[in-house]
Amino acid sequence: MRNKEWEFIVNPIVDVSFGSNGESDFAPAVRLARNLGEDRFIGLEYYADFGKIGGFLPPQQQSQQLFAVADFKIGKIDVELGAGYGFTPGSDRFTLKAIFGYAFPAPNSNGEDNSSPSSLKMGTPSRPLPNAWTLNSAN
Repeated sequence: MRNKEWEFIVNPIVDVSFGSNGESDFAPAVRLARNLGEDRFIGLEYYADFGKIGGFLPPQQQSQQLFAVADFKIGKIDVELGAGYGFTPGSDRFTLKAIFGYAFPAPNSNGEDNSSPSSLKMGTPSRPLPNAWTLNSAN
């Protein structure tokens, strides 16, 4: 849900492992951000990893983190910086994140470039996943 001043995003992420076990983890994320104008946002992002679907981890082993984030542009480059705190023993206690993005221009049917780069909205904080690739339907 977005309007001129706020955005609220819920992202029900399913991490799929392509290793020998092929397990799927439920790792939802939520974002609430205030638009400060001129492609600048400040907000909070919550990330969780409950563990394997059908067999969630005990709460103390789950990862649950809250990040304070700032999004802005430097020229055509999207930048998101954040600092996060883990609430459970299974979480990283303190995490810093930085995401840099660039939207490649795509010509329209007339061959003209009418696109403008979109700002980053929600990224998953990095964490090691042994023998796994992450499928993320982030914005």
